[in-house]
Amino acid sequence: MTRTHLRSIHPVLLDSVVAAVREAMRAQGRSLSGGQGHGLTFGVETAVATFTSGADLEPTLAVFAGLGRTEYREGHRVDALRSILTVGAQTLWAALVESPGPAEPPELYVIAAALFGYVDALAGAAAEGYLDEQRDAAHDWAQARRRLITLLVQPDPPAEPALQAAAEAARWPLPSRVRAVSVEGTDAEHLARAAAGGTIATVIDGATRLLCPAAVLLDRALSGRRAAIGPVVPLREARRSYRISRRALSLQQSARLPDGPLDCDDHLVALLLSWEPGVAARLADRSLAPLSAASPATRRTLAETLHAWLRAQGQVIPAAQALHTHPQTVRYRLRRLRELFGAALDDPDARLALQLSLQAGVVLDESAPRA
Repeated sequence: MTRTHLRSIHPVLLDSVVAAVREAMRAQGRSLSGGQGHGLTFGVETAVATFTSGADLEPTLAVFAGLGRTEYREGHRVDALRSILTVGAQTLWAALVESPGPAEPPELYVIAAALFGYVDALAGAAAEGYLDEQRDAAHDWAQARRRLITLLVQPDPPAEPALQAAAEAARWPLPSRVRAVSVEGTDAEHLARAAAGGTIATVIDGATRLLCPAAVLLDRALSGRRAAIGPVVPLREARRSYRISRRALSLQQSARLPDGPLDCDDHLVALLLSWEPGVAARLADRSLAPLSAASPATRRTLAETLHAWLRAQGQVIPAAQALHTHPQTVRYRLRRLRELFGAALDDPDARLALQLSLQAGVVLDESAPRA
């Protein structure tokens, strides 16, 4: 069967293949009308013409790569186009076998191998186009969602029209209330899918930042992860939740807050004391200055006793129980503390400053103020 013969029966082959492809598309609930229908018609015409004429394959591969991209944009599965191609190849083969002047079996075998190899190449080009479009779309969505999250957590949220436009580009219906979550790691898309419920995510400064509608449950998605769950806030206050969760994750990473998913609302005192670098340390320097003359071991013992006593609201027995020591020992240490601190132990503001200083943990290992 010569190339001249193939060209001579080209119209018959094309009619048969188009009819079969039309039927296959109907079976998939699709039609040859519309943009993708016209594109497939052109693809079939190009594919049959290239096969029968032996023309350069590259332009036809480019056509099918474009069809693969359109398949993704229109929401079809990657194998839908391949099944249509298979039907077209089978129809073309049947038409070749039944055409006048059939070739001898050895020649038919060669043509069959060439035909189905050709269809595999077309299917491969379509799949590559599909995946390229999928990657491009994922990149576009990731960029759009990153921009939206960045807009929401910046110091001054944008005007409503700009925010709406960014949300539409990210395909994210704006909820009235949200929470921000900071998670160790950079698998933002995986975490967004795991959290579901309309959660979006991006990577900022080496960690994943999630924005979730208030009702989203995060326990399963964050299980086993170091993560800080910010408070629920109105949408336009998302920056506040973001900053709290960001700071809490930083404290987790420096072992100053527990590992695992944590609710920032349960650790507000620790966050307050660590918010502005150096402030808690300066408070401790001033409040605990009377301990500076004692030896390191004595400073530690007195600081621990003072902390327990303040937490027990000035009661000796609960303080002794917390310290696992005898109440009389606590009373002895308190006499020493009163000698050092005097009336400050009875002043509400001074007591608050002392408890915050001790709560911050800056003096439990080295109680003396730093020079």
